Amino acid sequence: MTRAVRTAVLGLMAISMLAFAGGVSAQAQSRYDGVWSVVIVTERGTCDRAYRYPVRIARGIVGHGPGADTAFNISGRVGRGGSVHVSVKRGGQGASGHGRLSRDTGSGRWKSSSNECSGYWTAERRG
Repeated sequence: MTRAVRTAVLGLMAISMLAFAGGVSAQAQSRYDGVWSVVIVTERGTCDRAYRYPVRIARGIVGHGPGADTAFNISGRVGRGGSVHVSVKRGGQGASGHGRLSRDTGSGRWKSSSNECSGYWTAERRG
């Protein structure tokens, strides 16, 4: 698996834990706002076994956390109930994920856009 795909998968998982458009206004503060640490684990495929990635949620919108690799695009939002969907892309490669956040933790599933790799993610609030 190429580095670009691995990076996309990493960012995607980090984001997958954090994004679903569920009626949260971009201007309204979200109860999930803050910095989160996301662990992305590959269960199937040739992607690296695991990644840890910082993610920041601001006003319900998911983005890069402090010190994160910004070489890929992340898009997603956190819904009112904590449901999340996210997309991460770099060039022609990417990944998507979904799941749910609670007050301080979260978990879900992810897969690469080529279905080459898939697995799960977990998250915990850092700030």
